[in-house]
Amino acid sequence: MKKFAFPRLVISGQSGGAGKTLFTLGLLGALRKRDEAVVPFKKGPDYIDAGWLSFAAGRPCYNLDPFFMKPEVIRASFLARREEGSLAVIEGNRGLLDGVDVEGSCSTAQLARILDAPVILVLNCTKVTRSLAAFVKGCQILEPDIRLAGVILNQIVRARHERIIRETIERYTDLKVLGILPRLKGFAFPMRHLGLLPWQEHEAGEEVVERLTEIVLKNVDLDALLDIARKAPALSGEPLRWREEPAEVVIGVFRDRAFQFYYPENFEALRAHGAEVLEFDSLSLRRLPEVDALYIGGGFPETQAEALAENRDLRQDLREAAEAGLPIYAECGGLMFLGRYIFWQGKKYPMVGALPVDFEVCERPQGHGYVKAKVSGSNPYYAPETSIIGHEFHYSRPINLKEEAVSFAFSLLKGHGFGQKRDGIVYRNILGAYTHIHALGQTEWAPGLVKVAQAWKKYRLGPLHYFRRELEEGATRELRTG
Repeated sequence: MKKFAFPRLVISGQSGGAGKTLFTLGLLGALRKRDEAVVPFKKGPDYIDAGWLSFAAGRPCYNLDPFFMKPEVIRASFLARREEGSLAVIEGNRGLLDGVDVEGSCSTAQLARILDAPVILVLNCTKVTRSLAAFVKGCQILEPDIRLAGVILNQIVRARHERIIRETIERYTDLKVLGILPRLKGFAFPMRHLGLLPWQEHEAGEEVVERLTEIVLKNVDLDALLDIARKAPALSGEPLRWREEPAEVVIGVFRDRAFQFYYPENFEALRAHGAEVLEFDSLSLRRLPEVDALYIGGGFPETQAEALAENRDLRQDLREAAEAGLPIYAECGGLMFLGRYIFWQGKKYPMVGALPVDFEVCERPQGHGYVKAKVSGSNPYYAPETSIIGHEFHYSRPINLKEEAVSFAFSLLKGHGFGQKRDGIVYRNILGAYTHIHALGQTEWAPGLVKVAQAWKKYRLGPLHYFRRELEEGATRELRTG
């Protein structure tokens, strides 16, 4: 097996909220200012942080997750992003050792182990000094094979505060403190739910990244970080190579302030299986262009509900296309858009009305975490008994569901979905789910969507009769045309 030199750093912390995203954004900006070719990655099922990292790096951010992907797939995807002279910065999630069980499965530490990558710990120093050395030492003892390589101190108030923490860590561990982030006053980085406000909705995104960049340039030893990254050992693996398929169908995607949650790997997979991906803005588009299928990802349709409701022409066009049988695969926010109404903050907003269900946005999460499911119901996209792995994070819940008009594709083994251990509502050629999937973990998804798009294109361009086609060996799926 080949080995590849790919300088790299994993940025982690002692918990969620330690400041690793702020530091990573500043680090990406600082490296760009030094003309380093930096490739961003985000550990775990995350769209918002990944969006900010992409914004700061000026290039796509790719997700790596041991829950979705086998180690060889993680290494293949990682190595596929390598360019001559490039450097990888991988932001972890939650705390370094936090996983899905007591062994820390799927943790940032596990990802660092898979990538044989050095780890920089970002520590929140609010109201604490010497105790942080015990945390660092504990990480070294609990996971001795992790390459802990340095520490960044966040929320430093004054020089004495920094000195005590720095001297304690460097006395009781073999790690160096490589820099600080001072406590920032008047720094507006709004939060939504459990994460940051998406960069698409932040009015001063460039100013945020620029300020963090200047802070890192002033307070962090970039030369030491680059030296650590470049000393990372060569990594064994075979880079992911998508096969080249000519575009046979057009799959439309709504990508705008309402619908932002897409993995770039999902678009890669669709193109690799023969789709041209066209992006549209649901807030300004008045008529649905001619497409062979739609893929509507998650986002925050409730924050854009007034603008979506005012776009009556698109809502009507989409409702008519859905009723005619246009294949539509929708996740979370896209699912909500296809319903009749969104209820939020005491108001009621009309949506597409293609699905006989309304959605109420609540104050607390209604589903949060990884999802495991089996395909138990008829649908156009997945064969029976297919295992589904994904994740969900939604504050909305379905209400006023017209049960007799729909069916469900997924039986949940883990997760909440629509409740009652089910997800994946099916109506005609729509499959709408709270479950988000990643194409490198759910390899059936992209070819399934493309094949249904091909079948629909053949149907709409051919005789108007009921169309039925074998889409996979051993599994017959129906294209629902009437």
